[in-house]
Amino acid sequence: MNSFEELGLDNNILRAIKELKFENPMPVQEKIIPMMLQDEPQDIIALAQTGTGKTAAFGLPIIHKTDTTLRQVQFLVIAPTRELCLQIADDLKDYAIYNKDIKIAAIFGGSSMDRQIQKIKQGAQIISATPGRLNDLIDRGEVNLNKVKAVILDEADEMLNMGFKEELEAILETTPKTRNTFLFSATMPKPLLSIANRYMKDPVEVTIGKRNAGAENVEHVSYMVHARDKYLALKRIVDFHPNVYGIVFCRTRAETKEVSDKLMQDGYNADALHGDLSQSQRESVLNKFRTRHLRLLVATDVAARGLDVDDLTHIINYDLPDELEIYTHRSGRTGRAGKSGTSIVIANLREKYKLNTIEKQLNKKFVNLPIPSGTEICEKQLFHLIDKVEKVEVDTVQVEPFLPKIYEKLEWMDRNDLIQRFVSIEFNRFLEYYKNLQDLSSPSDSKYKERPDNGGGRSSRGGKSGNSNYTRYFLNLGVTDGLKPAQLIGMINDFTGMRDIEIGQIEILKNFSFFEADSNFQNDIMNGFKGQKLKKRDINVEIAEKRRGGGGGGGGSNKPKFSSDRKSSDGYKKSGFSKDRGERSDKKDFGRDRRFSRDKKR
Repeated sequence: MNSFEELGLDNNILRAIKELKFENPMPVQEKIIPMMLQDEPQDIIALAQTGTGKTAAFGLPIIHKTDTTLRQVQFLVIAPTRELCLQIADDLKDYAIYNKDIKIAAIFGGSSMDRQIQKIKQGAQIISATPGRLNDLIDRGEVNLNKVKAVILDEADEMLNMGFKEELEAILETTPKTRNTFLFSATMPKPLLSIANRYMKDPVEVTIGKRNAGAENVEHVSYMVHARDKYLALKRIVDFHPNVYGIVFCRTRAETKEVSDKLMQDGYNADALHGDLSQSQRESVLNKFRTRHLRLLVATDVAARGLDVDDLTHIINYDLPDELEIYTHRSGRTGRAGKSGTSIVIANLREKYKLNTIEKQLNKKFVNLPIPSGTEICEKQLFHLIDKVEKVEVDTVQVEPFLPKIYEKLEWMDRNDLIQRFVSIEFNRFLEYYKNLQDLSSPSDSKYKERPDNGGGRSSRGGKSGNSNYTRYFLNLGVTDGLKPAQLIGMINDFTGMRDIEIGQIEILKNFSFFEADSNFQNDIMNGFKGQKLKKRDINVEIAEKRRGGGGGGGGSNKPKFSSDRKSSDGYKKSGFSKDRGERSDKKDFGRDRRFSRDKKR
């Protein structure tokens, strides 16, 4: 391995990174830095996980190549989020601490635009920016990029996931055709490849690890549970790892709030990160997490983008994402800089196909484990406490004056009694909680089915459920509204804030639809749809009558029904069948339409 001195960096930079405790270049730095330092470098596509040293890989060369005699933007770094933008700017300033004439500006939303414009006009040679704010300043004529030597796109796949494709293209169009483009990304999805083909000139691809693969030193573990037991499983998994310091990923804001509130109520050192927080609230939560005053951060993918925290021990997927790339990003947040980490998935059998897909594409196997028992958790916590006692540093000078009174106070206890009482101070709460709790059973293919199959009916969504445990609903949206099965399921998930509601048959007709769902969630569905709109149209959901012939229903004699002659506003009966059946979904494999699909709202 080369040293930083051998890479050709100037002495001021070497002095700065030595003070930052940089010892030897990491693989991505060893490959990228010499390529970027060339007099006429080629464009580069660098595929590497977060936490592999990418910022220094592009940051050190652009500091080295900045012409301090020019007061104009020479290097532009674009990042997906405010946090990452600021972090990059701070890192670049650390690298340039002994290059006093280099000016670096951070351009991002949610902060004073006037102050950022002032920084640019003072002669910033390097800009770290988010796409939205930078594009706004370009439109206002406040940023001139016609002298830019190179554009660096950091976490480019994340920017596309966040919907910044148009902004990125608009920014790149304003830069010189002669500029270099250096693209850094964890994965290379097709939309990103199309941008590379359009805006890069014969790029060299540098891959650290396998393309579109997760970090090599991350262990992937799965726990299969019944949907109703997910939160209980989460608590047991956390209790089984006393040193856990990680992120729990949920799919919706509502679920993030719900899970974090439950954890805090149950005494866990946790908090939530989601889109409803103000910037000051967000920064407060992040600061507590970075300083380890929080051990668990419950977050959505969107809220966690750009969050860069080292030494995470675990990533816990409370919900699996729809896209493989998102799982790769999640798991890549642990196991950084040569350290080991664990990515945990809490899943049910309905999600087994997703685990199989992830395994095939990452070429990694999940270790499937049973949920830890109460006995195992208590044993783990007990010996964790004992380890802490063994390793604690004793300040003899500070403690010595208090020892005589302590000895006097405790002299009536023998050795065994003292040890037992000491252990019980910390340990009693686990013993009390788990002593009467049954172990959580893991569903198996032989004894656990998504839904029963009575009389030969189909058990998949969109088929004939034949299950009396379902309530049947009328929905005033149909084909004319562009409604599709996957969209309807997404609405149920988002409006209720739940991801585990069993869905039965879905019938999408011309102007209205019917769907079946687990009767246990009737109130959640009715309340969740209240006041909701689709394209400014009020959404109306009502409980429909049972199907004739004992189909899925859950209507029951005490539930309101539609009579066979009651008509909707468009003249069709709300009984489930009409002349114009429109679009009906009875495909057993509807999941392929939404498998790893992107929903920009999440």
